[in-house]
Amino acid sequence: MTDSYLTIAKPVEGLFKDKGSKFLAFAYPVSSEEEIKEYVQTLKKEHFQARHHCFAWRLGADKTQFRANDDGEPSSTAGKPILGQIQRLDLTNILIVVVRYFGGTLLGVSGLINAYRAAAADTLAHAEIIEKLVEVPFWVEFDYLNMNSVMKIFKDENLPQEKNEFDLRCRIKTSIRQGEAERLFEAFRKIEGVVIQPLT
Repeated sequence: MTDSYLTIAKPVEGLFKDKGSKFLAFAYPVSSEEEIKEYVQTLKKEHFQARHHCFAWRLGADKTQFRANDDGEPSSTAGKPILGQIQRLDLTNILIVVVRYFGGTLLGVSGLINAYRAAAADTLAHAEIIEKLVEVPFWVEFDYLNMNSVMKIFKDENLPQEKNEFDLRCRIKTSIRQGEAERLFEAFRKIEGVVIQPLT
């Protein structure tokens, strides 16, 4: 199980031209299918005169969720080559849309595959690729008397305090890298009366 993945830092654009056809490529960091649909719909509205809006995406640190769409181009000539560029750089939580303005000359199957691949590759060439961690958010609940012991772990582990509720019974919301979660939960549980509540 991996607890880190590669994605792009921010949206980027790319371009490829062949025989009068223009292929505009747009790459976005995404985290849900709803977000993906919104980006695709927005591009379809902005580029309503374009012939095709082909795309591919992949989601999740385990990279098991993905899709490729040819949007009317011959089967596997658009979505698959775009997805291939995502896989080539081992990226996830990413959407690439390639918008085609037809130039009047047919490119043929191999020409289309090359054009969509090149447009996707061009946009990724402009992208800043970053590593992100899969984090587990959770609440630490404890009695006020155990504040010092709990805060020592927060300090030693350099944990963020995202939300505090200090009363007779206290709660702190924080998050930790997935691979470190069990070790840290165990450390907190050694303190009497501490309850860990993972947020799913």
